[in-house]
Amino acid sequence: MRLPKMAEMIAGHLRGQIVSGQLAENEALPPETELMIQFEVSRPTLREAFRILESESLITVKRGAHGGARVQAPDLKVAARYAAVILQHQRTTLEDLYEARVVIEPPCVGLLAEIRSDAAIGKLRAALAEHDAVVNDPMRSIHVHVAFHSLLIELTGNNTLQLLMGMLEGIIDKANAARAESTVGSAIHERASRKGLAAHHRVVDLIEARDTEGAEQLWRKHLTESRDFLVRGDVQTVLDLMG
Repeated sequence: MRLPKMAEMIAGHLRGQIVSGQLAENEALPPETELMIQFEVSRPTLREAFRILESESLITVKRGAHGGARVQAPDLKVAARYAAVILQHQRTTLEDLYEARVVIEPPCVGLLAEIRSDAAIGKLRAALAEHDAVVNDPMRSIHVHVAFHSLLIELTGNNTLQLLMGMLEGIIDKANAARAESTVGSAIHERASRKGLAAHHRVVDLIEARDTEGAEQLWRKHLTESRDFLVRGDVQTVLDLMG
């Protein structure tokens, strides 16, 4: 069994303080000399621990007389970037990615209909109004379209679901944009765009009516049709898209 190196143990201790809130965002860590005494280690060992935390985007380090380490809050973008690397390495297909979305999102929409609130409906209606306003701008419209999907997950209030879908959002956004660029101005793009926006309006109506089953069924149909449209073309894998 491999024993952790001292630098890893120090990094683990500081990481625990960051994620628990004992060390706040933008707070400066104690000076290196103080930490060296606290942990009874050399400067190279302490700096190795700092490099570990830097690689996780949990601290930033400035060198020099006025430098030092400052805390950064854990960021979903870091997890999303790493998830994208893993999916690229595994040669994951876009169809695989969208299939995961079809599995995850409809029950979230059903949950949202079950717990619906006036505040949530207000946010969804505002998002629809924003989408309506940019319907004639294909590239802007596709980003607003993706943001609406993210809002549905966010409004469930479930942190785990937000994390899971947040890791995929950047890839999905880029895939949608790539497909839009290749079809913009065509009848097929116009038809898909209008149909998708109509589904967004309809699902909000169903959520507002607390129609859990109807909202979930509609969203599964919408996502399946979106998948069938978006996975066509030259880009077949996440590596094709991101590489």
